[in-house]
Order: sequence, then structure tokens, then C-alpha cells
Amino acid sequence: MSNEDLPMNLQQLLEQKISAALHAAGAPEGSPAIVKPSGKPQFGDYQANGVMGVAKALKMNPRELATKVLDVLDLGDMAEKVEIAGPGFINIFLSKDWMSQSLRQVLADPRLTIPLDSPKQTVVVDYSAPNLAKEMHVGHLRSTIIGDAVVRTLEFLGHRVIRQNHVGDWGTQFGMLLAYMNKLKAENQQTLSMELADLENFYRQAKKCFDEDPEFKDIARQYVVKLQSGDQECLSLWKTFIDISLQHCEEVYERLNVSLTRADVMPESAYNEDLPNVIDDLREKGLLTNSDGAECVFMDEFKGKDDETLPLIVKKSDGGYLYATTDLAALRYRERVLKANRVLYFVDARQSLHLNQVYAAGRRAGFVSPDMSLEHMAFGMVLGTDGKPFKTRDGGTVKLADLLTEAQGRAYAVVKEKNPEMQEEELNRIAHVVGMAAVKYADLSKNRSSDYIFSFDAMLSLEGNTAPYVQYAYSRVVNVFKRGEVGNLTFEGDLQLVEPIERALAVRLLQFNEILHSVASEGCPHILCGYLYDLSKEFASFYEGCPVLKAEEPVRSSRLMLSLLIAKTLKQGLDLLGIETLERM
Repeated sequence: MSNEDLPMNLQQLLEQKISAALHAAGAPEGSPAIVKPSGKPQFGDYQANGVMGVAKALKMNPRELATKVLDVLDLGDMAEKVEIAGPGFINIFLSKDWMSQSLRQVLADPRLTIPLDSPKQTVVVDYSAPNLAKEMHVGHLRSTIIGDAVVRTLEFLGHRVIRQNHVGDWGTQFGMLLAYMNKLKAENQQTLSMELADLENFYRQAKKCFDEDPEFKDIARQYVVKLQSGDQECLSLWKTFIDISLQHCEEVYERLNVSLTRADVMPESAYNEDLPNVIDDLREKGLLTNSDGAECVFMDEFKGKDDETLPLIVKKSDGGYLYATTDLAALRYRERVLKANRVLYFVDARQSLHLNQVYAAGRRAGFVSPDMSLEHMAFGMVLGTDGKPFKTRDGGTVKLADLLTEAQGRAYAVVKEKNPEMQEEELNRIAHVVGMAAVKYADLSKNRSSDYIFSFDAMLSLEGNTAPYVQYAYSRVVNVFKRGEVGNLTFEGDLQLVEPIERALAVRLLQFNEILHSVASEGCPHILCGYLYDLSKEFASFYEGCPVLKAEEPVRSSRLMLSLLIAKTLKQGLDLLGIETLERM
């Protein structure tokens, strides 16, 4: 096995080699091999499906072209067999010796031979983004934890990642709050508590006034303009609201093991001074149209049901700015100041039209360069068991802190039932880790573009694709080493890979690199969850069918090495999801 094969993941390496063979067999240079992991062992470990498409373009018989490809294909010692199947599929069976040598190198490397990507990109990730002056609720869960898992993966692969918590600290909601606080002050209620719960109550009352009292609505809108214009009294009270709210967010992030900090907060208000410049630049580019007193950008590719062009409103008739204006300012900042190559937006799928309009307007205005990648990582909704948006029993919004507390309480009950002799301190520690992991993994394991049903019973199960199942697999591996008093031994010899399940585990372990790159490119942590679940299932089969500690040498050492690799991979994978491991459950 050559060292130059190590930095590239298996799928990329096979793609490169088979694509080169396709070219040597007469295909145009760069013809894709379309290499994918095989779905069934009888079709090999990987399958190249690109021959049919290339053969069609060349007007050749696919099997004839596949035969020519095999004649020139050089996989070195990677493959023990390569065969043609069906109309022209190429099945690749990896060599046990090659896998054994590869896994020895993986075992010796703290990074599991996953190299840092080159070239390194600057990736700005916009995620979490709660509205302040009220508690985080279940609607903030997906953006926060999916975004954080992708951030962790990108950083692990060596990219410069800039977290941007684009919190809503500006706009109508704060106009309502300021107007309501001023109303209370005028009614001689001078002493006002400034706890988050009180702010939430003020907000509810302010919203009620806003919806029912036209005069209050006008006053609230005036306060928005005063705030955006820099009124000192408004700014002072507003800063108090923000500080209280951010403290709450930080507490939730800490419980969830989310890597966002106060330093990552880049709120809407940060762009306030640039908003007039955004309007001026749009006007200078000839992109603004006045519509009923509001400044709008009209783009022909965005049309409504009546085929009328939909406006992107950037300035209201009363002089106030909107989300679009702030988002355009943020785009320009991320291009000119942060020098981003990619910008990922983990935002609700319902904002798709808005973001696409912002991206298009930003490109037309020259706020972003043509080669900057703007990617909406849209996600679906969290639903209740009734298939409707997840609510409390009385129909209210589910507060995220309450949900996490319930998850921890339920995890405590499960752990206590299975381990009645366990000390309280350890019980609480395990309940916290399992409870938070269960909530996060239940979300992360679903394709982010889909809605999913929230169920405590399902997410805390030790069966199926759940955090407790994967965490338990890790603890079982650790227990093998404890029972065998193995310690930190230096293993000699190669991995044997005698049994079919050992071979399957070897292939799975060597796929970790390509899995992480899929997560990074697609922004989909469910790919990693599926991988960890499959690895855990295969370990369970291995654990039941292949004696480890009682095996004779050299099989014993080989199986211990394989077990250690499984543990390291599970731990690293869960860490990238922001989930802790436990040595005892």
C-alpha cells in the first residue's frame, strides 16, 4: 500500500483511478466513473456505474467498454477481484491484506488517517439565530444542532469556519416591547422586573396591544424607527433586553453541548449603520423601484401565482428597514470582511423564497462575487405525534429549556430502572448525557429537508437508530477492554479479517473519511448518523458471533484492534455530532 493512497478517501480514490481507466479506454477525459458503495456483498464493496452513460455517448456496447476499462485499470494491491456485472457495472472487491494494512495505519493515527482538506476554505455558517426578548423554543432546535454538527465536521476537516449567530434583536418586536414598557412607565409602574420570564410576559401583552390597538401599533412602529435611528433611551433599554436574552441562549447552548458562544453573535443590529448604504448601492445599480412608497427590488425569475413579479422589499414607506435589507448587508459583510468562500444558511425551508431573492439581489448588486457559494441548508418542521407542528398540551409553544429538562428526567427514570444500585451523582450525569444525546440524535438522524415527529419514547429507545443505541455500542466496546484488563497495549501483527462480519466492519471503518466529506459538502448530519448506526449494528453482530477475549492469538489481538478502531470511530463520529460518549450506561 502506497502512502499517497492514504490522504484520499476510498470513494474518491476509486473514482479517480476508474475515471483514468475510462479515458485510457477511449472515453473523453474526466468521464465520471460514478463509484458508489455496493448495496449487497455479492456485488463487491464498491460499484462503478459510469460505463453505461459513457458507452451510450460513444455509441458502444457497455460491456465491451467495461472490458476495455478492466484491461487498463490499475488498482494496485487495493482489490482482490474486479468483475463486470449486468450491462456494464464494474464491481470492486477490496483486498483483505490491503484493508488490514490500511486499518493498522488508521489505528496508529489520532485523526484516523483523515487528512486536512486542501485547499482550505473560509466557510461562514449562519445558524441558530433565535429572536431575542423571549425564550428559545422547539422551532430553534433544528437550526442550532444541525448547524453545529456541520460546523464541527468542517472544522475537523481543516476549514476555517466562522460561526454567525444572526440573532433577531431588531425590528417590530422590539418596537412593541419599547412601546409597552413606555406605556407601563406612563401608568406609574416604575419598578419593573427584568427577568426573561417577565420580558416574555411583557412581549405577550405588547403583542396583544399591537394586534388590538391601532394607536399602539403606530407608536410601536415609531419606536422601531427611533431605535434604528439611534435614540439613546431606546438603545439603553434595548441593550438590557438583549443581555438578558443572550444569557438564556448561552445556558441552552451549554446544556445541548453546542459550540456557539457570545463571540459568535452577529445580530441584525450590527448592520444598522450599513443599511442606508445598501439602499444607496441598490439604487446606484438601478435595482430599486418605488412601489406604494416602499423601495423594492423586482426580479423576473420570482413570480407569484398570478404571474406577477414578487417584490423584495428593502425599505418600508415609513422609512423602516426589513429582514431583506439586513440580510443583504450581511451578505456584503461576509464577502468583503470575512472573505468567505462558502456561506451556509441553516434556515427553515419556509424561508426559501426570501433567501433566494436575497441571493439573487446580492449578486446583481455586486455584493458577493460570482464564485462565492451561497447555500440554503433548508430544514423541515418538528411535528407532534398528531402530525401537526409540535405544541404543548394547551396549544402553546414548546420552550426548548422545558423540553430538555423533560428529556433528562425521562432518561433518569430509564437509567434508574436498569441500574437501581447506581449512585445519584452518576445517575444524574448519565441522565444528562443520554437525555441531551437522545434529543439531538433524533433530529440529526433525520434528513434535514424532511419534517419529523418528536417522540420521547422513540428517541430514548435502546433499539433502532437512536443515540442510546450508538452510545451503548461504544460502552460495550470499552467494557471488552475493561473485562480483559487489556490496557494501552501495542498490538503486533495484522488484522485477520477471517469472518464475513470482520471483513464488513473493515470496509465500514475505511468509509469514515468519505462519510465526513459527504456531511461537509451536503450539510446533512443524518449521513453520519446512519453510518454510526450501521457500524453499531455490525459491531453487535461481531460481538455476538466472534469471541474476542477468549480467542487464541493472533486472532485475539486482531479482534481487539478491530474493537478499538470501532470505539475510536464511534467516539469521533458522536463528537462531531456534539454528542458525548459514556463508558457505562
